[in-house]
Amino acid sequence: MIPIQCKISPSILAADFTQLGKELDRVNNADLIHIDVMDGHFVPNISYGVPIARAVKAATDVPLDIHLMIDEPERFIHDFAVLKPEFITIHYEAVTHLQRAAAYIREQGVKVGVALNPHTPLDGLQYVLDDIDMILIMTVNPGYGGQGFIPAMENKIRDCRHMIREYPIDIQVDGGITKENIARLWRAGANIFVAGSAIFQSENPAEYIEEMRLSKG
Repeated sequence: MIPIQCKISPSILAADFTQLGKELDRVNNADLIHIDVMDGHFVPNISYGVPIARAVKAATDVPLDIHLMIDEPERFIHDFAVLKPEFITIHYEAVTHLQRAAAYIREQGVKVGVALNPHTPLDGLQYVLDDIDMILIMTVNPGYGGQGFIPAMENKIRDCRHMIREYPIDIQVDGGITKENIARLWRAGANIFVAGSAIFQSENPAEYIEEMRLSKG
């Protein structure tokens, strides 16, 4: 199995947007900053777009982790890629030509993430593993923060890690992630953990991030 590194990616969807700069300062020990872009079509919610991502980029040195929960994400890849994020993640369900879209992200000098909704099987990724850098397993139905983790996703994480065992691919999990469940998800094979409410609603987000790292075991 390829060695993996644990990373914590706070989702600013749960941040106080009236104090966004201060909120980012409170998580400056994170490994990534997760930016959920929603269009009200692919998911039943609207969040924010390039201007907010640009503002986040200007306010922190932590690398960006951009998650496009939108239809036809190819239309916006370049606009987000100019911000030089660590990852741009697109949804398997939202693109017709996944390999082509992944190649386009890599051409921008950005790592490629592919997200799967809870009901989407892993099978469709087995022929594009050479083209991607991260698989994001949604552990809630996407669109809203503060949801509870779907227990069946633990087996999906385990199956995913087995599928990619010979590839240097990260597994990110997003939805209902806390310091209480991070250890079993790490053991199942996840290594990048997105948390929104758990981090930003804690008394000290930076301490909570460190507690998550320690809690994984």
